Amino acid sequence: MTLTAPPGTYRLVAPPPPPPRRGFLAAGLALSAVAVAAVFGIAAMMLVAVAPSWPAGRCDPALAAAATPPAGKFSAEQTANARAIVETGRAMNVPARGWTVALATAMQESTLRNLDYGDRDSLGLFQQRPSMGWGTPAQVRDPAYAARKFFEGLLRVDGWEALPVTVAAQRVQRSAFPAAYAKWEGPAAGLVAALGQIADVSGCAAATAAVGGVAARAIDWAKQQLGKPYRWGGTGPGAFDCSGLMLRAFGAAGVTLPRTSRAQFTAGTKIPRADAQPGDLVFWGSNPANPATIHHVAVYVGDGQILEAPTAGQPVRTRPLKPAERGLLPVVVRPGAVAA
Repeated sequence: MTLTAPPGTYRLVAPPPPPPRRGFLAAGLALSAVAVAAVFGIAAMMLVAVAPSWPAGRCDPALAAAATPPAGKFSAEQTANARAIVETGRAMNVPARGWTVALATAMQESTLRNLDYGDRDSLGLFQQRPSMGWGTPAQVRDPAYAARKFFEGLLRVDGWEALPVTVAAQRVQRSAFPAAYAKWEGPAAGLVAALGQIADVSGCAAATAAVGGVAARAIDWAKQQLGKPYRWGGTGPGAFDCSGLMLRAFGAAGVTLPRTSRAQFTAGTKIPRADAQPGDLVFWGSNPANPATIHHVAVYVGDGQILEAPTAGQPVRTRPLKPAERGLLPVVVRPGAVAA
């Protein structure tokens, strides 16, 4: 199936953001547009606030399911344009994650077609506007030039490698639809894998390697606490709360964890929950999309079971983990992988 662009989907693309200040609106927009852009600006800030960031070189669960695109999914034109973006990024020594960001952006803006039309004077793969300083009309329709300008803007974004793909794209494009790039993350990662010969675009293959004795020692220690009472703030030896049990179990395995469940979410490699292995930490929050709302943690012990200090009146126990549980986060954390 070939990607096609629905009519009227092209948006204003502002020039590369001059550091250090970045905004959603280019100077000279009509006052009536300011109120609309302010609404989208709030939406973009909310997106950044709730989206977890993935430290550079770590597993990004959003890309973990990406696979090499099947033959025939992209036309010859789309494939050639994607290859131009990848080759430009490689020549500029931009990390492969940056190629994914650029491809996801071009997929959203033009469906990887080098358009000679768009919103106002927007042109090319990235719908860059000559009137906004991106280059001449001929330049922005040159795939290599357009990709280079995009990468230059991306490299000016502080910490872009740790941002979700859609947020990094938005920092460069400053679109009125900041979440629109997210749906292209998987296909973009697939193209990077195929055209760039990158075996592990998401970074998750290395992270899912067995952690050996760390997980086994932590689980064995935790199992010795079965039946002990729950106590809020408890870190043993007689009683535990959820994060106190994890703190002591992994401490016995030689891994130092932070004290609270929310902080423990930051203490290891993020893995898609479907790929959980024994020893991975499982989390619950009032909003599963926002790690800032985490309130409970348990350890996965294998065979669909977790071990936890649940709540007041219930002792340390093992129980089945149900994927549809309310508040269950879509990723787990592998603290042992960091130690290994």
